Parts: sequence; structure tokens; C-alpha cells
Amino acid sequence: MSTTDRTPQPRPAAPAGVSMRDLLASCAAAHAICTPPPAPEPSAPEPRVDHREAA
Repeated sequence: MSTTDRTPQPRPAAPAGVSMRDLLASCAAAHAICTPPPAPEPSAPEPRVDHREAA
């Protein structure tokens, strides 16, 4: 076999089977499932009202 017989074959640009749209959708779904819900915000303390005593 001579060196001229070993010409490199062109490779396909991307593997077939998964579209970019499907890949992005699966990543978004995985992110939604793996992300825990946010913690509830603490309730604001009620302002204290001082009542004056009657005389």
C-alpha cells in the first residue's frame, strides 16, 4: 500500500439522531428537575404597638 492510498476520509459534521432542539429541551428539563424550589421567605415581624394605660 502506498501513501497515496491512505487519504483521510471526511468525517461527518455531527452525529445524526439528536437535534439541537431536543438536546436543549432535555437540558432545560434536567435543570428544572434537579433544581430545588426556593426557600420560603421569612415573614416580616408585626410592628409592636404600645398601648398607653388609662389614668
